[in-house]
Amino acid sequence: MNDATNFSYTPDQLKQIAQDVLRFAREKGATDAAVDINEGNGLSVTVRKGKIETIEQNKDKGMGVTVLLGDHGSIRRGNASTSDFSRKSLQDTVEAAYNIARFTAADDCAGLPDEDMLERNPRDLALCHPWLLSADEAVRIASRCEAAAFAVDRRVTNSEGASVYAQQSHFITANTRDFMGGYPFSRHSISVAPIAGRGGNMQRDDWYTSDRSPDRLAEPEAVGRYAAQRALARLNARKLSTRKCAVLFEAPLAAGLLGAFVQAVSGGALYRKSTFLVDSLGKPVFADHIQVTEDPHVPGAVGSAPFDEEGVRTQKRDVVRDGVVQGYFLSTYSARKLGMKTTGNAGGSHNLVLRSTLATPADNFKAMLKRLGTGLLVTELMGQGVNYVTGDYSRGASGYWVEKGEIQYPVEEITIAGNLKDMFRQIVSIGADAINRGTKQTGSILIESMTIAGN
Repeated sequence: MNDATNFSYTPDQLKQIAQDVLRFAREKGATDAAVDINEGNGLSVTVRKGKIETIEQNKDKGMGVTVLLGDHGSIRRGNASTSDFSRKSLQDTVEAAYNIARFTAADDCAGLPDEDMLERNPRDLALCHPWLLSADEAVRIASRCEAAAFAVDRRVTNSEGASVYAQQSHFITANTRDFMGGYPFSRHSISVAPIAGRGGNMQRDDWYTSDRSPDRLAEPEAVGRYAAQRALARLNARKLSTRKCAVLFEAPLAAGLLGAFVQAVSGGALYRKSTFLVDSLGKPVFADHIQVTEDPHVPGAVGSAPFDEEGVRTQKRDVVRDGVVQGYFLSTYSARKLGMKTTGNAGGSHNLVLRSTLATPADNFKAMLKRLGTGLLVTELMGQGVNYVTGDYSRGASGYWVEKGEIQYPVEEITIAGNLKDMFRQIVSIGADAINRGTKQTGSILIESMTIAGN
């Protein structure tokens, strides 16, 4: 038992399980094999209106194995998993994967990563900061967060609850090309969703803080107050008539636009040709002042990783330079389908930063409103209205109508529409109000013109 994390297995024990699984696969007749062993524990607590809604404690473990049969260019692949680490269960799981592979069609792009792509000496990025709360402590933190929201104003009348989440895990990934690596990691959060108003004039909003280290989380009272202020600001919302205007995406939503770009230039979409950014490498996609960088090696960051899910080394790189696409997001399989090399992105992107060479530290949120002038500030999006084949973008939205750089009134029940090709090219500026959401960081994004559908 590791006292710092409450893990039941040591890293050496996970490594031994991985070695056993690979040996079983070889003995069964596998040409190659890969295995992932993981264990985690955590606590999740929700409080609503001062009363405990849920207390959930988890303690999970799992093993997944991929068995590969055949030579390069004609490989059959089978996968199986188990949560039982007994010798018999591990052997049975390997046999299940082997039998699946026997009857699977051959794929000339399947197989393990090339040996020279594997990370043999992974650096320690300090990704695990355990938060071993008791349930009572977590309840107190959630209660403080929600109570702070209610204390802001009498018009905060209800709540969907405040939650505290703490999780720490560790894993080992290994394959038959002598790669074995793994590390512990953590992720914690505090969130709340207050409701303001009564009757037909009610609005909700939410806010959260999330980090690998509990020491870097915002104070629960600060989270509660800000969430309440957001909900109160939305009271007495109006509708808008249909029009075209400039649109400012609040920073948390702007991260979603960056996510849309990542999806559009990811391997699966590219080799299936199900994206509007097919063959975009080396071509201008964004306005020429836009830069997107990826740095997987930021100590302690949520998106950091010394290697990807396949054991391929990650690397710092420019994804977009001066608006031009410099690289895709590829796994070993998708890279082979495209006749390219993996970018170390099996499992997703790592610490993406979207910025503008025109931005200055003075471009805070108020400055971005001034730059918007007259137009729409979007603070919430609804629905999944993005067509990645065509780039068409249509989402339900709410936010605020802005005139002369000042918020005039909240708006709701509108739809914003455009095409991502045009939206990326029409990014006027990016604010200095940067925020991290998952593996992505960006400030608010001002787009020159979109269609607003209302009354």
